[in-house]
Amino acid sequence: MEALEVLASITRLSPSIVRVVAQNPGKFTLQGTNTYIIGRQRPYTLVDTGEGKEQYVPVLEAALKELLPSGKSDNTDVSDIIISHWHGDHVGGLPSVLALLRRLWDERDTGLPFTPPRLHKFPLPANKLSERSDLSPIINSLPLNSFTPASDHSAFHDLHDGQEFITSSGSFHVLHTPGHTHDSICLFIAEDRALYTADTVLGQGTAVFEDLQLYISSLRKMLDYSRSNPYEVLYPGHGPVVSEGTALIETYIKHRLEREAQVLEVLQTTPPNSDDNLSWTTWTIVSKIYQGYPDSLWTPAAHSITLHMQKLKADGIVKQLDGEGVHTRWALNSKL
Repeated sequence: MEALEVLASITRLSPSIVRVVAQNPGKFTLQGTNTYIIGRQRPYTLVDTGEGKEQYVPVLEAALKELLPSGKSDNTDVSDIIISHWHGDHVGGLPSVLALLRRLWDERDTGLPFTPPRLHKFPLPANKLSERSDLSPIINSLPLNSFTPASDHSAFHDLHDGQEFITSSGSFHVLHTPGHTHDSICLFIAEDRALYTADTVLGQGTAVFEDLQLYISSLRKMLDYSRSNPYEVLYPGHGPVVSEGTALIETYIKHRLEREAQVLEVLQTTPPNSDDNLSWTTWTIVSKIYQGYPDSLWTPAAHSITLHMQKLKADGIVKQLDGEGVHTRWALNSKL
């Protein structure tokens, strides 16, 4: 990469936070995954590692060398790596990042033994086996002796809600915010009065989620947290910094509740082309709500509506009748 391209991907957001873009732009990653270096001096904490694009390594290397003081040091460059959730565009770069950290240490030739960083991630529920299997190839490809394992010899040290990390610039706290994924976290960075939101709240557009009920609960938890730990700025996993963070979180909640209200309004009307089965399907709900949008958006919208229906079912508001996928039939409980 050209020097100017490298520097364009590195942004100092505050005296203790540097953002490094992971060189993986795309439809869902926007300009790319944002990774963050926290701290004012060695050892730093790295948040997320991108998806493993080889172009990311020289950018991260440039960021670390720009931050690090010249001369020898008894401290390693990065003592801890925090993974915000299991998605590949946040954890896939872990093997190459670990290899880089070892190389940078060896090049400094301190004569001291290398202390591998600790890896941290919120544990996935036992029933999320597919997500666990997606992580296995990454864990199996980690360079030998490149990380400090947990006490049970696993690669990741388990994060927990409310956990505090002490860095060279102060402290930050872990906030478990499931919904986008079951292991999603945010980080409250006290010195910056900022919340790192990973993919729970983006710098542009809206986020996707696995579980709407959990997701809305997490958004409300983030707002409640701001009352005792004031923040305004958001450092998202994708997109630019958000200067009015709590307002954006409120907008996210409002948008989801408005969509839910639309679904309920549709369910109270007569289905189109109805036969003796007077009920709406996921697909006919989509076709009603999104009738003014291009057909190409209907399929991804169906996933969102499915999650809304699952939340309404869990809330006891609707009942699932029969059918599968987008052909699942629904009815309001009050009409049954």
